[in-house]
Amino acid sequence: MAQTWSLLISAIVVLSFVPIYSSSASQIPNRGVRRPMIFPLYFASPKSSGHRQAIEGSYWRRHLKSDPYHHPNARMRLYDDLLSNGYYTTRLWIGTPPQEFALIVDTGSTVTYVPCSDCEHCGKHQDPRFQPDESSTYHPVKCNMDCNCDHDGVNCVYERRYAEMSSSSGVLGEDIISFGNQSEVVPQRAVFGCENVETGDLYSQRADGIMGLGRGQLSIVDQLVDKNVINDSFSLCYGGMHVGGGAMVLGGIPPPPDMVFSRSDPYRSPYYNIELKEIHVAGKPLKLSPSTFDRKHGTVLDSGTTYAYLPEEAFVAFRDAIIRKSHNLKQIHGPDPNYNDICFSGAGRDVSQLSKAFPEVDMVFSNGQKLSLTPENYLFQHTKVHGAYCLGIFQNGDSTTLLGGIIVRNTLVTYDRENEKIGFWKTNCSELWKRLHIPGAPAAAPIVPTPKSVSAPAPVVSYNNNTTVGMPPTVAPSGLPQEVLPGEFQVGLITFDMSFSVNYSNMKPNFTELAEFIAHELEINASQVHFLNFFSKGNHSVIRWAIFPAESATYISNSTAMSIILQLKEHRVHLPERFGSYQLVEWKVEPQIKRTWWEQHFWTVVVGVIITLILGLSTFGVWFVWKWRQNAVGTYKPIGARVPEQELQQLTLISSSQA
Repeated sequence: MAQTWSLLISAIVVLSFVPIYSSSASQIPNRGVRRPMIFPLYFASPKSSGHRQAIEGSYWRRHLKSDPYHHPNARMRLYDDLLSNGYYTTRLWIGTPPQEFALIVDTGSTVTYVPCSDCEHCGKHQDPRFQPDESSTYHPVKCNMDCNCDHDGVNCVYERRYAEMSSSSGVLGEDIISFGNQSEVVPQRAVFGCENVETGDLYSQRADGIMGLGRGQLSIVDQLVDKNVINDSFSLCYGGMHVGGGAMVLGGIPPPPDMVFSRSDPYRSPYYNIELKEIHVAGKPLKLSPSTFDRKHGTVLDSGTTYAYLPEEAFVAFRDAIIRKSHNLKQIHGPDPNYNDICFSGAGRDVSQLSKAFPEVDMVFSNGQKLSLTPENYLFQHTKVHGAYCLGIFQNGDSTTLLGGIIVRNTLVTYDRENEKIGFWKTNCSELWKRLHIPGAPAAAPIVPTPKSVSAPAPVVSYNNNTTVGMPPTVAPSGLPQEVLPGEFQVGLITFDMSFSVNYSNMKPNFTELAEFIAHELEINASQVHFLNFFSKGNHSVIRWAIFPAESATYISNSTAMSIILQLKEHRVHLPERFGSYQLVEWKVEPQIKRTWWEQHFWTVVVGVIITLILGLSTFGVWFVWKWRQNAVGTYKPIGARVPEQELQQLTLISSSQA
């Protein structure tokens, strides 16, 4: 009887999730930037036992832990920018020796995958494809009862299709995954996808692949938790506007005292949800029913989505409230004529002062706690008008509330899966470790040889089914020393020398074309790359370049500067063969130059003086003409006019004799 009830409940659970994967994909809005892994169409193998049983199967194992922060964690840096790239990436190293990959961190995906060397249809990404044959610890996952098998019934395969019509498919493999030098977690064996085909945005994006942080047996978090390596928790902290980058922690960390929480029901859906009940604008609640945010999938928090999407009635109320509270600003058209963006000008370029022009927004949870949002959490910068900003919250195509990365800028978000809650803590994510009083931030990692230049020693691993034994940390590059970009250091200029294997002494290289290639590879504007100097040295040519801030900025953000330097240092800038191979000889980062008042306002003063002179001369000219005309009128006498008689002077006659 018990078995019958168990089968009946399983059937009900499976049937209840069928509509999720069949209909949601077409209803998530697409705004031209990639928001991957919102609602995958294929979540679990048909041979698996269902979402609830998968969660319950590991629930009791994970709750046997006595100390919630006893286990180590992996502290990792985030790269890229929400608006420029539409996603954040981190670095993972797979195999022995390790092969590096830049992966999008995505809480809406349950599989981690990278392009495979024999991929039939994969795009050009920032790192070389994974070479299984070059890894001494790689093993394909053989066909079994818990996976989908290939046509030959030999290996396990996976397939994921996404809302924006992109897809990924390939074989499942198992290898050692390393998390960088700042990780307390030693490299572990884990299952990941080795792509054979990718389409849509997955094909065209610069990032190599996806790091799945969702709920599911193939999720990197679930695999580490099931091995009892980390606590059942992870955290993300996205940088703010104009900053980018951020931090990530796999495993538990002590929550700050003033962190606010919302319950996250793992049985509600396979996605991370929160219990949002109200939205306040400038302290006043929007006139909405609490059930507005509880329809369909509820309120979903997804790191792979760029913006936020509200049901129609909630969006209209929110939009109107923002417009009313921003009446002092001028409403303008958005940067893309294809979208009816709501934008405002006149707020100024200083992000720290936006709260003076835009209202504060509060998200109130069912437990009464609230998350306060500053303007950078619901606005994005206009790309064509300086000092203008647009709403980053849009109307959803269905009744689901979807909160993307923009909502949690400069916010530490802790996904406490063990206690079924999600925490939020407003902070400066570029100083997260300092603010949490945690030593050993990823930014302080020493520079070590990359796997491209020096092969790391292969760790000793004992492989028996899915059992992982302890092994020494694998050497993996993890960035720049702290003294390069300390604290609030603002980069004003980056200079670097590139030594090319071609001697240009007898030819005139097209430096403009080369600068455009470099800018394209570094994902910056061509106008930012300037040629400084050139000289020949033996059979090599050395070219000195400088990278300046974009025209609309006064400095280069730390995340952009670090990304540029790492790409140059690790030779990830791919140039046409005719330029030959290159080596980075030297690079230098210079701080933003603080100009004096006179330097900042020189042209304003000059223009003011010129205008004053023009107005002065014009006024003098008008006065002179008027005075001249007045004098001319005063000397004219009409005919017959009386004039005062004048006394005739006596003539003095001179006699001829006197003459």
